[in-house]
Amino acid sequence: MLEKFVDVLIGKPLPNEQTSHEKYNILFGLAIMASDAISSVAYAAEEILVVLIGVLGLAAYNWLGWVSLMIIGLLFILTISYVQIIRAYPQGGGAYIVAKENLGIRPGLVAASALLIDYILTVAVSASAGVAAIISAFPALEIHKISLVVGLIIILTILNLRGVSESSKIFSIPTYLFILGMITMIIYGFIKYSIYGATAPMINTPIKATGALSIFLILRAFSSGCSALTGLEAVSNAVPNFKKPSQKNAKIVMILLSSLILFIFGGTSLLARFYHAIPTKNVTVLSQIAFGVFGRNFMYYFIQITTSIILIMACNTAFTGFPMLMYVVARDGFAPRQFTMKGKRLSFSIGIEVLSLIAGVLVLIFKADVHSLIPLYSVGVFLSFTLAQTGMVLHWKSSTETGWKKRALINGIGAIVTIITTLIIIYEKALAGAWIVIALIPILVIIMASIKRHYNKVAEQLRASKEDISNIELGKKFTHICIIPIASLNKATLNALQYARSITPDVIALNVSIDKTSIEKLKTKWAELNTDILLVTKYSPYRQIITPLLKYIEIISNAASENEKVTIILPQFITHKWWGNFLHNHTGFLLRENLLRNKNIVVSTYPYHLNDEEL
Repeated sequence: MLEKFVDVLIGKPLPNEQTSHEKYNILFGLAIMASDAISSVAYAAEEILVVLIGVLGLAAYNWLGWVSLMIIGLLFILTISYVQIIRAYPQGGGAYIVAKENLGIRPGLVAASALLIDYILTVAVSASAGVAAIISAFPALEIHKISLVVGLIIILTILNLRGVSESSKIFSIPTYLFILGMITMIIYGFIKYSIYGATAPMINTPIKATGALSIFLILRAFSSGCSALTGLEAVSNAVPNFKKPSQKNAKIVMILLSSLILFIFGGTSLLARFYHAIPTKNVTVLSQIAFGVFGRNFMYYFIQITTSIILIMACNTAFTGFPMLMYVVARDGFAPRQFTMKGKRLSFSIGIEVLSLIAGVLVLIFKADVHSLIPLYSVGVFLSFTLAQTGMVLHWKSSTETGWKKRALINGIGAIVTIITTLIIIYEKALAGAWIVIALIPILVIIMASIKRHYNKVAEQLRASKEDISNIELGKKFTHICIIPIASLNKATLNALQYARSITPDVIALNVSIDKTSIEKLKTKWAELNTDILLVTKYSPYRQIITPLLKYIEIISNAASENEKVTIILPQFITHKWWGNFLHNHTGFLLRENLLRNKNIVVSTYPYHLNDEEL
């Protein structure tokens, strides 16, 4: 029953041969990769205005354009730089691979940690911003905000677990509807403004300047607006997810993506200036722009709905990038190997589930407040930008390709610009919450390095040399001692006793009971068995079962010689009902986990299958 439900929810398993079909073409790849980057424009201009408008008043709208132009210049540099990364590293991994191979393992792990944190924040921020857009149109939903955000993350998790091909088809429709809506709004908004001028603003609140313009104010606004560029690196991380020729398709998607960011971010920033949108708690800047351009008609609600959907879909870039990056990191041994395993639908399902869980916890901690989450957002991605650009400079310097100097210069400019941007973001956002990310990155690096050391030590101890292979005596005979822990004499224990006696005549049945009556009943029934197998019973006055069993078994194992093997056979009845494991077999599980820590003991489970039709 449970298996059928999972098949309906996620889909039936796909064979490995289907892998080539679970990749993106340009159309679907752009939809998946663009969702995060282009959705950032829905709140990037607003974040700039939040910084400027309270200080400069109406003058903030003039400086909104200049700050946006600075961010567009940075976009141009990063686009050229990431096209070069795709060219040089078609195996994917983005900043992590570039930094690891050119700067060293530690910088590579810093880049990976920064990107992983950024992907988690992408899900939390985008889902929260999507719900905020819905609440702008339907304010009565405000009291359900957190529940809505968590519910959306769960839905997106299920859709992504269904596999790349199916999820890309589902997510492409809202992405292209949003792009169509934004292009329509920007073009129509410019035409309307040039003919009729600005209409009365949706929020008609007097704005007064409370301070003076300063370089620090502009830098703060710039650092806030840089959220428009998050998600740009996702294409370089996921090059292997594109259909062949993957490099060419990834480059095309990268250029198309940057063009869309340029048009939509630049256009909305100008419209915010023309229509005097004011950042407020319950009505987004984009909602005010749409109202100024269309009024409260069908297109206004179309923009609101598609914006909320694309903000939610933006999570999908992270659901693509996070599992892929975790796969690359785990493949190198810096994360648990489970992240390299594909699920039943050929997606890296463990990565998807972990991302969803951590993002959901973040939403609960920050109460789905976008303005509280945003300060954490840009630090990681721009740190990875910096490491990627610096790594590419060294890559081209060691390259013998024609034109390497020009390419090194491009990435060198990118490195200088991104490191300055990173320092600005850290300086401006540290006290607002970015310190959390700054503290988390070295912690993650230490954890990853520790995992790698553990795997190396395990591999070293497991490695079989030629000498080990030639010296092993596969025909060596051991004297076996079998111990069977039993609670009562039932069909499961009878079959386990029979199996143990077929291995060795040295069999011990061990019982620990918390009342003497049960011991007497077992002895009476044991007498009916008419066997020479030794029954050892222990009374536990303090109602402990596991500890006395382990102590007695340890005494026997410590007394065994090198030619003797102590085997513990655990009788276990098996029920095939989905709820069976919740009700049974907990003692056996605890015993098995504890016994496996003793190097002198072999643990075996004897299964006795029950007839489920009679349960």
